[in-house]
Amino acid sequence: MNRPFEHFQVIAKPSGSVCNLDCTYCFYLEKERLYPDRKNHWKMDDTTLEAFVRQNIEAGTSEVAEFIWQGGEPTLMGIDYFEKALDLQQRYRGNRQINNYLQTNGMLLDDSWARFLKKHHFLVGISLDGDRVSNDRWRQTRAGKSSYESVLAGIRVLRQHGVAFNTLTVVNAENVRRPLETYQALKRAGSRYIQFIPLVERAANKPGPDGLTLISPDFTGQSEVTPWSVPAQAYGRFLNKIFDHWLLNDTGSVFVMNFEQTMTQLAGGQGSCVTAPTCGANPVMEANGDVYSCDHFVYPQHRLGNIHHSDLRDLINSEQNIRFGQHKLRHLDPDCLRCTFRPLCHGGCPKHRFEQTNKNYLCAGYKEYLRHCLPSMDIILSLLKSGRSPQKIKRYFRHHTA
Repeated sequence: MNRPFEHFQVIAKPSGSVCNLDCTYCFYLEKERLYPDRKNHWKMDDTTLEAFVRQNIEAGTSEVAEFIWQGGEPTLMGIDYFEKALDLQQRYRGNRQINNYLQTNGMLLDDSWARFLKKHHFLVGISLDGDRVSNDRWRQTRAGKSSYESVLAGIRVLRQHGVAFNTLTVVNAENVRRPLETYQALKRAGSRYIQFIPLVERAANKPGPDGLTLISPDFTGQSEVTPWSVPAQAYGRFLNKIFDHWLLNDTGSVFVMNFEQTMTQLAGGQGSCVTAPTCGANPVMEANGDVYSCDHFVYPQHRLGNIHHSDLRDLINSEQNIRFGQHKLRHLDPDCLRCTFRPLCHGGCPKHRFEQTNKNYLCAGYKEYLRHCLPSMDIILSLLKSGRSPQKIKRYFRHHTA
Protein backbone atom coordinates (compact mmCIF):
# COMPACT_ATOMS: atom_id res chain seq x y z
CA MET A 1 0.00 0.00 0.00
CA ASN A 2 1.18 3.56 -0.73
CA ARG A 3 1.97 6.19 1.87
CA PRO A 4 -1.08 7.61 3.71
CA PHE A 5 -2.15 11.22 3.29
CA GLU A 6 -0.28 13.68 5.48
CA HIS A 7 -2.84 16.42 4.92
CA PHE A 8 -6.43 16.30 3.75
CA GLN A 9 -9.60 18.41 3.79
CA VAL A 10 -12.97 16.73 4.12
CA ILE A 11 -15.89 18.47 2.43
CA ALA A 12 -19.01 17.94 4.54
CA LYS A 13 -22.49 18.22 3.04
CA PRO A 14 -24.88 18.54 5.99
CA SER A 15 -27.83 19.29 3.68
CA GLY A 16 -26.83 16.71 1.07
CA SER A 17 -27.92 17.83 -2.39
CA VAL A 18 -30.91 19.84 -1.14
CA CYS A 19 -30.77 23.42 -2.40
CA ASN A 20 -32.98 26.49 -2.80
CA LEU A 21 -31.67 27.11 -6.33
CA ASP A 22 -32.27 25.04 -9.44
CA CYS A 23 -29.05 25.55 -11.40
CA THR A 24 -29.18 23.98 -14.85
CA TYR A 25 -25.59 22.81 -14.64
CA CYS A 26 -25.73 21.28 -11.14
CA PHE A 27 -24.73 17.62 -11.31
CA TYR A 28 -25.82 17.20 -7.70
CA LEU A 29 -29.49 17.87 -8.33
CA GLU A 30 -29.83 15.12 -10.91
CA LYS A 31 -27.82 12.77 -8.73
CA GLU A 32 -30.68 12.74 -6.19
CA ARG A 33 -32.12 9.90 -8.27
CA LEU A 34 -29.27 7.65 -7.16
CA TYR A 35 -30.30 8.07 -3.53
CA PRO A 36 -34.11 8.37 -3.36
CA ASP A 37 -34.14 7.79 0.42
CA ARG A 38 -32.35 11.09 0.93
CA LYS A 39 -35.50 13.06 0.14
CA ASN A 40 -36.87 12.01 3.51
CA HIS A 41 -33.54 11.93 5.37
CA TRP A 42 -31.59 14.78 3.82
CA LYS A 43 -30.27 16.46 6.97
CA MET A 44 -27.13 15.35 8.76
CA ASP A 45 -28.48 14.21 12.13
CA ASP A 46 -26.87 14.97 15.49
CA THR A 47 -25.24 11.55 15.80
CA THR A 48 -23.55 11.86 12.42
CA LEU A 49 -22.55 15.46 13.11
CA GLU A 50 -20.85 14.52 16.38
CA ALA A 51 -19.11 11.52 14.83
CA PHE A 52 -17.83 13.69 12.00
CA VAL A 53 -16.58 16.52 14.20
CA ARG A 54 -14.76 14.15 16.55
CA GLN A 55 -13.25 12.00 13.80
CA ASN A 56 -12.23 14.95 11.63
CA ILE A 57 -10.32 16.50 14.53
CA GLU A 58 -8.73 13.20 15.55
CA ALA A 59 -7.75 12.32 11.98
CA GLY A 60 -5.61 15.39 11.39
CA THR A 61 -1.87 15.58 11.96
CA SER A 62 -1.40 19.36 12.02
CA GLU A 63 -2.19 21.94 14.68
CA VAL A 64 -5.22 23.13 12.70
CA ALA A 65 -8.44 21.18 12.11
CA GLU A 66 -10.38 22.40 9.09
CA PHE A 67 -14.11 22.08 8.50
CA ILE A 68 -15.49 22.76 5.02
CA TRP A 69 -19.29 22.99 4.87
CA GLN A 70 -20.90 22.74 1.44
CA GLY A 71 -24.08 21.51 -0.19
CA GLY A 72 -26.56 21.56 -1.75
CA GLU A 73 -27.06 24.68 0.30
CA PRO A 74 -25.71 24.39 3.86
CA THR A 75 -27.46 27.50 5.21
CA LEU A 76 -30.74 25.57 4.90
CA MET A 77 -29.60 23.80 8.08
CA GLY A 78 -30.03 27.04 10.06
CA ILE A 79 -27.76 28.87 12.49
CA ASP A 80 -28.70 26.63 15.44
CA TYR A 81 -27.28 23.63 13.62
CA PHE A 82 -23.92 25.30 13.12
CA GLU A 83 -23.93 26.50 16.75
CA LYS A 84 -24.22 22.82 17.65
CA ALA A 85 -21.30 21.98 15.35
CA LEU A 86 -19.15 24.67 16.98
CA ASP A 87 -19.99 23.38 20.47
CA LEU A 88 -18.85 19.92 19.39
CA GLN A 89 -15.67 21.37 17.92
CA GLN A 90 -14.86 22.98 21.26
CA ARG A 91 -15.56 19.72 23.08
CA TYR A 92 -13.17 17.68 20.96
CA ARG A 93 -10.58 20.21 19.80
CA GLY A 94 -7.98 19.68 22.54
CA ASN A 95 -5.15 22.06 21.68
CA ARG A 96 -6.04 22.25 18.00
CA GLN A 97 -7.06 25.44 16.24
CA ILE A 98 -10.37 25.17 14.37
CA ASN A 99 -10.99 26.83 11.01
CA ASN A 100 -14.45 26.83 9.42
CA TYR A 101 -15.28 27.44 5.76
CA LEU A 102 -18.80 27.82 4.38
CA GLN A 103 -19.63 27.64 0.66
CA THR A 104 -23.06 29.13 -0.02
CA ASN A 105 -25.16 30.63 -2.78
CA GLY A 106 -25.79 33.57 -0.43
CA MET A 107 -29.57 33.58 -0.85
CA LEU A 108 -30.36 33.21 2.88
CA LEU A 109 -27.65 35.43 4.32
CA ASP A 110 -28.98 38.18 6.58
CA ASP A 111 -27.80 40.13 9.63
CA SER A 112 -28.21 37.13 11.94
CA TRP A 113 -26.12 34.92 9.70
CA ALA A 114 -23.49 37.63 9.24
CA ARG A 115 -23.17 38.24 13.00
CA PHE A 116 -22.76 34.51 13.56
CA LEU A 117 -20.18 34.08 10.79
CA LYS A 118 -18.19 37.10 11.97
CA LYS A 119 -18.24 36.05 15.62
CA HIS A 120 -16.88 32.60 14.80
CA HIS A 121 -14.38 33.69 12.13
CA PHE A 122 -15.86 31.74 9.23
CA LEU A 123 -14.39 32.21 5.78
CA VAL A 124 -17.34 32.32 3.39
CA GLY A 125 -17.35 31.37 -0.27
CA ILE A 126 -20.13 32.91 -2.39
CA SER A 127 -21.18 31.39 -5.70
CA LEU A 128 -21.66 34.15 -8.28
CA ASP A 129 -21.23 33.73 -12.03
CA GLY A 130 -20.65 37.38 -12.96
CA ASP A 131 -23.20 40.05 -13.82
CA ARG A 132 -26.97 39.58 -13.92
CA VAL A 133 -27.01 38.25 -17.49
CA SER A 134 -24.34 35.63 -16.87
CA ASN A 135 -25.44 34.64 -13.39
CA ASP A 136 -29.12 34.23 -14.19
CA ARG A 137 -28.52 32.29 -17.39
CA TRP A 138 -28.05 29.05 -15.46
CA ARG A 139 -28.51 29.97 -11.76
CA GLN A 140 -32.22 30.50 -11.07
CA THR A 141 -34.51 29.80 -8.16
CA ARG A 142 -36.78 26.77 -8.12
CA ALA A 143 -39.55 29.10 -9.27
CA GLY A 144 -37.46 30.09 -12.30
CA LYS A 145 -36.73 33.57 -10.94
CA SER A 146 -33.50 35.57 -10.88
CA SER A 147 -31.09 34.85 -8.04
CA TYR A 148 -28.75 37.76 -8.76
CA GLU A 149 -30.11 40.49 -6.47
CA SER A 150 -30.49 38.09 -3.55
CA VAL A 151 -26.86 37.01 -3.88
CA LEU A 152 -25.68 40.63 -4.03
CA ALA A 153 -27.76 41.40 -0.93
CA GLY A 154 -26.06 38.50 0.83
CA ILE A 155 -22.63 39.84 -0.12
CA ARG A 156 -23.58 43.33 1.08
CA VAL A 157 -24.55 42.06 4.51
CA LEU A 158 -21.28 40.13 4.80
CA ARG A 159 -19.34 43.28 3.95
CA GLN A 160 -21.34 45.37 6.42
CA HIS A 161 -20.38 42.98 9.22
CA GLY A 162 -16.78 42.53 8.13
CA VAL A 163 -17.09 38.84 7.28
CA ALA A 164 -14.18 37.48 5.23
CA PHE A 165 -15.43 36.11 1.92
CA ASN A 166 -14.39 35.12 -1.57
CA THR A 167 -16.33 34.37 -4.73
CA LEU A 168 -16.48 31.18 -6.76
CA THR A 169 -17.41 31.63 -10.41
CA VAL A 170 -18.33 28.75 -12.68
CA VAL A 171 -17.02 29.54 -16.16
CA ASN A 172 -19.62 28.29 -18.61
CA ALA A 173 -20.77 28.72 -22.20
CA GLU A 174 -22.39 32.07 -21.34
CA ASN A 175 -19.88 34.04 -19.27
CA VAL A 176 -16.80 32.68 -21.09
CA ARG A 177 -17.69 35.09 -23.92
CA ARG A 178 -17.59 38.05 -21.52
CA PRO A 179 -14.41 37.73 -19.44
CA LEU A 180 -13.87 41.36 -18.49
CA GLU A 181 -17.57 41.99 -17.86
CA THR A 182 -17.58 38.96 -15.56
CA TYR A 183 -14.45 40.05 -13.73
CA GLN A 184 -15.63 43.64 -13.32
CA ALA A 185 -19.01 42.46 -12.01
CA LEU A 186 -17.26 40.43 -9.31
CA LYS A 187 -15.19 43.45 -8.33
CA ARG A 188 -18.28 45.69 -8.23
CA ALA A 189 -19.89 43.17 -5.90
CA GLY A 190 -16.94 43.71 -3.55
CA SER A 191 -15.00 40.53 -4.18
CA ARG A 192 -11.25 40.81 -3.84
CA TYR A 193 -10.59 37.07 -3.72
CA ILE A 194 -11.85 35.42 -6.89
CA GLN A 195 -11.74 31.85 -8.13
CA PHE A 196 -12.80 30.56 -11.53
CA ILE A 197 -13.69 26.92 -12.11
CA PRO A 198 -14.47 25.56 -15.59
CA LEU A 199 -17.81 23.87 -16.15
CA VAL A 200 -17.51 20.59 -18.03
CA GLU A 201 -20.41 18.12 -17.97
CA ARG A 202 -21.24 15.25 -20.28
CA ALA A 203 -24.69 13.93 -21.10
CA ALA A 204 -25.37 10.41 -22.29
CA ASN A 205 -27.10 10.08 -25.65
CA LYS A 206 -29.79 8.19 -23.75
CA PRO A 207 -30.37 7.84 -19.99
CA GLY A 208 -28.60 4.93 -18.31
CA PRO A 209 -30.17 2.21 -16.12
CA ASP A 210 -30.01 4.58 -13.15
CA GLY A 211 -32.03 7.18 -15.07
CA LEU A 212 -29.20 9.71 -15.11
CA THR A 213 -28.44 11.84 -18.13
CA LEU A 214 -25.47 13.72 -16.65
CA ILE A 215 -23.03 10.88 -16.44
CA SER A 216 -20.35 9.56 -14.12
CA PRO A 217 -16.74 10.43 -15.01
CA ASP A 218 -16.24 6.66 -15.46
CA PHE A 219 -18.83 6.46 -18.25
CA THR A 220 -17.38 5.07 -21.50
CA GLY A 221 -20.52 4.97 -23.66
CA GLN A 222 -21.66 7.50 -26.24
CA SER A 223 -22.02 10.99 -24.82
CA GLU A 224 -21.80 14.67 -25.68
CA VAL A 225 -20.54 17.68 -23.79
CA THR A 226 -23.55 19.65 -22.53
CA PRO A 227 -24.46 22.99 -24.19
CA TRP A 228 -23.68 24.90 -21.00
CA SER A 229 -20.13 23.51 -20.72
CA VAL A 230 -17.21 25.83 -21.45
CA PRO A 231 -15.35 25.30 -24.76
CA ALA A 232 -11.78 24.30 -23.92
CA GLN A 233 -9.79 26.94 -25.79
CA ALA A 234 -12.29 29.65 -24.89
CA TYR A 235 -11.59 28.92 -21.21
CA GLY A 236 -7.91 29.67 -21.76
CA ARG A 237 -8.71 32.90 -23.59
CA PHE A 238 -11.09 33.87 -20.78
CA LEU A 239 -8.32 33.57 -18.18
CA ASN A 240 -5.84 35.39 -20.42
CA LYS A 241 -8.10 38.42 -20.93
CA ILE A 242 -8.60 38.72 -17.18
CA PHE A 243 -4.91 38.16 -16.47
CA ASP A 244 -3.85 40.98 -18.80
CA HIS A 245 -6.30 43.38 -17.15
CA TRP A 246 -5.38 42.25 -13.64
CA LEU A 247 -1.67 42.64 -14.34
CA LEU A 248 -1.98 46.31 -15.25
CA ASN A 249 -4.72 47.33 -12.83
CA ASP A 250 -5.23 45.03 -9.86
CA THR A 251 -1.92 43.42 -8.92
CA GLY A 252 -1.76 43.33 -5.13
CA SER A 253 -5.35 44.48 -4.61
CA VAL A 254 -7.35 41.64 -6.20
CA PHE A 255 -6.32 38.02 -5.81
CA VAL A 256 -7.37 35.59 -8.52
CA MET A 257 -6.82 32.11 -7.11
CA ASN A 258 -6.12 30.60 -10.54
CA PHE A 259 -3.18 32.95 -11.01
CA GLU A 260 -2.03 32.61 -7.40
CA GLN A 261 -1.97 28.81 -7.66
CA THR A 262 0.02 28.82 -10.89
CA MET A 263 2.61 31.19 -9.42
CA THR A 264 2.76 29.12 -6.23
CA GLN A 265 3.63 26.08 -8.33
CA LEU A 266 6.17 28.06 -10.36
CA ALA A 267 7.83 29.00 -7.07
CA GLY A 268 8.01 25.34 -6.04
CA GLY A 269 4.86 25.14 -3.94
CA GLN A 270 1.82 22.90 -4.24
CA GLY A 271 -1.24 23.72 -6.31
CA SER A 272 -4.82 22.58 -5.96
CA CYS A 273 -5.98 18.97 -6.29
CA VAL A 274 -6.72 19.71 -9.97
CA THR A 275 -3.09 20.51 -10.76
CA ALA A 276 -1.38 18.17 -8.27
CA PRO A 277 0.24 14.90 -9.45
CA THR A 278 -2.24 12.81 -7.45
CA CYS A 279 -5.58 13.42 -5.75
CA GLY A 280 -7.81 11.86 -3.09
CA ALA A 281 -6.91 14.30 -0.31
CA ASN A 282 -10.23 16.16 -0.62
CA PRO A 283 -12.87 13.53 0.12
CA VAL A 284 -16.52 14.40 0.51
CA MET A 285 -18.89 13.24 3.24
CA GLU A 286 -22.62 13.06 2.63
CA ALA A 287 -25.29 13.85 5.23
CA ASN A 288 -25.64 10.18 6.25
CA GLY A 289 -21.91 9.75 6.88
CA ASP A 290 -21.02 8.12 3.55
CA VAL A 291 -17.53 9.12 2.39
CA TYR A 292 -16.40 9.34 -1.24
CA SER A 293 -12.99 10.04 -2.77
CA CYS A 294 -14.06 13.26 -4.51
CA ASP A 295 -17.05 15.55 -4.93
CA HIS A 296 -17.09 14.74 -8.66
CA PHE A 297 -17.13 11.00 -7.98
CA VAL A 298 -20.09 10.62 -5.61
CA TYR A 299 -21.25 7.39 -7.20
CA PRO A 300 -21.70 3.95 -5.60
CA GLN A 301 -18.48 2.55 -7.05
CA HIS A 302 -16.44 5.30 -5.37
CA ARG A 303 -17.98 5.02 -1.91
CA LEU A 304 -15.21 4.44 0.63
CA GLY A 305 -17.50 3.59 3.53
CA ASN A 306 -19.44 5.26 6.33
CA ILE A 307 -18.09 6.97 9.44
CA HIS A 308 -20.57 5.05 11.60
CA HIS A 309 -18.85 1.80 10.62
CA SER A 310 -15.27 2.88 9.91
CA ASP A 311 -13.03 5.62 11.21
CA LEU A 312 -12.71 8.64 8.92
CA ARG A 313 -8.91 8.47 8.97
CA ASP A 314 -8.99 4.81 7.94
CA LEU A 315 -11.37 5.58 5.06
CA ILE A 316 -9.19 8.40 3.75
CA ASN A 317 -6.04 6.29 4.01
CA SER A 318 -7.72 3.17 2.67
CA GLU A 319 -6.17 1.29 -0.22
CA GLN A 320 -9.23 2.16 -2.32
CA ASN A 321 -8.80 5.92 -1.83
CA ILE A 322 -5.04 5.90 -2.31
CA ARG A 323 -5.51 3.85 -5.47
CA PHE A 324 -8.06 6.42 -6.64
CA GLY A 325 -5.56 9.23 -6.11
CA GLN A 326 -2.67 7.38 -7.76
CA HIS A 327 -4.82 6.59 -10.79
CA LYS A 328 -4.47 10.22 -11.85
CA LEU A 329 -0.69 9.87 -12.04
CA ARG A 330 -0.55 6.38 -13.51
CA HIS A 331 -2.99 6.98 -16.36
CA LEU A 332 -1.68 10.16 -17.93
CA ASP A 333 -2.17 10.69 -21.63
CA PRO A 334 1.11 9.93 -23.49
CA ASP A 335 1.30 13.56 -24.65
CA CYS A 336 1.20 14.69 -21.00
CA LEU A 337 4.36 12.72 -20.25
CA ARG A 338 6.24 14.81 -22.81
CA CYS A 339 4.47 18.12 -22.19
CA THR A 340 6.40 21.20 -21.05
CA PHE A 341 3.48 22.21 -18.86
CA ARG A 342 3.13 18.90 -17.03
CA PRO A 343 4.60 20.25 -13.72
CA LEU A 344 1.86 22.90 -13.66
CA CYS A 345 -1.04 20.74 -14.82
CA HIS A 346 -0.41 17.02 -14.27
CA GLY A 347 -3.22 16.19 -16.64
CA GLY A 348 -5.86 18.21 -14.79
CA CYS A 349 -8.90 16.77 -13.03
CA PRO A 350 -9.60 13.09 -13.84
CA LYS A 351 -13.26 14.03 -14.29
CA HIS A 352 -12.30 15.86 -17.48
CA ARG A 353 -10.16 13.09 -18.96
CA PHE A 354 -12.59 11.67 -21.46
CA GLU A 355 -10.93 12.60 -24.73
CA GLN A 356 -9.20 9.91 -26.78
CA THR A 357 -6.10 8.41 -25.06
CA ASN A 358 -7.34 9.80 -21.73
CA LYS A 359 -6.50 13.39 -22.66
CA ASN A 360 -8.11 16.14 -20.62
CA TYR A 361 -10.96 17.93 -22.40
CA LEU A 362 -9.52 21.26 -21.21
CA CYS A 363 -5.97 20.56 -22.43
CA ALA A 364 -6.06 23.16 -25.21
CA GLY A 365 -7.39 25.77 -22.78
CA TYR A 366 -4.72 25.05 -20.18
CA LYS A 367 -2.01 25.38 -22.84
CA GLU A 368 -3.52 28.63 -24.12
CA TYR A 369 -3.47 30.05 -20.59
CA LEU A 370 0.00 28.85 -19.60
CA ARG A 371 1.70 29.89 -22.84
CA HIS A 372 0.29 33.38 -22.48
CA CYS A 373 0.74 33.98 -18.75
CA LEU A 374 3.95 32.19 -17.74
CA PRO A 375 6.40 34.78 -19.12
CA SER A 376 4.75 37.55 -17.08
CA MET A 377 4.40 35.31 -14.03
CA ASP A 378 8.12 34.53 -14.12
CA ILE A 379 8.82 38.27 -14.10
CA ILE A 380 6.39 38.82 -11.21
CA LEU A 381 8.13 36.16 -9.11
CA SER A 382 11.55 37.62 -9.94
CA LEU A 383 10.42 41.12 -8.97
CA LEU A 384 8.86 39.88 -5.73
CA LYS A 385 12.07 38.05 -4.89
CA SER A 386 14.02 41.29 -5.38
CA GLY A 387 11.71 43.05 -2.93
CA ARG A 388 9.46 44.97 -5.33
CA SER A 389 6.04 45.90 -3.97
CA PRO A 390 2.83 45.05 -5.88
CA GLN A 391 2.50 48.75 -6.79
CA LYS A 392 5.98 48.78 -8.32
CA ILE A 393 5.27 45.53 -10.16
CA LYS A 394 2.13 47.08 -11.60
CA ARG A 395 4.09 50.13 -12.74
CA TYR A 396 6.75 47.88 -14.27
CA PHE A 397 4.22 46.13 -16.51
CA ARG A 398 2.46 49.37 -17.42
CA HIS A 399 5.79 50.82 -18.52
CA HIS A 400 6.82 47.74 -20.51
CA THR A 401 3.48 47.30 -22.25
CA ALA A 402 2.97 50.96 -23.15
